[in-house]
Amino acid sequence: MSWIYLMLAGIFEIGFATTLKLSNNFTKLWPSIIFIISITLSFYFLEKSIEKIPIGTAYAIWTGIGAVGTVFIGILFFKEPASVMRIFFLVTLVGSVIGLKLTA
Repeated sequence: MSWIYLMLAGIFEIGFATTLKLSNNFTKLWPSIIFIISITLSFYFLEKSIEKIPIGTAYAIWTGIGAVGTVFIGILFFKEPASVMRIFFLVTLVGSVIGLKLTA
């Protein structure tokens, strides 16, 4: 169950990073509310996951999920660049996250 909590924490991290951008410096109400909900749930699920998963592993995977997911959201919805090097380093990051999962 700890790994499911960690995945949920990572998904909500993507949510809070995305809604942080959409909130326009917390001047837009609904993105700001969704940000607060997402960050709260992200930290809640991260806390639940570290009951069984080592903190260093959980934190690295949590930030990895958030980083990769947020970059994809940026590319798909905010027209951020999808250069070969950017994709290469995302794949490297995913490989590192998988390696941490396999060694935990």
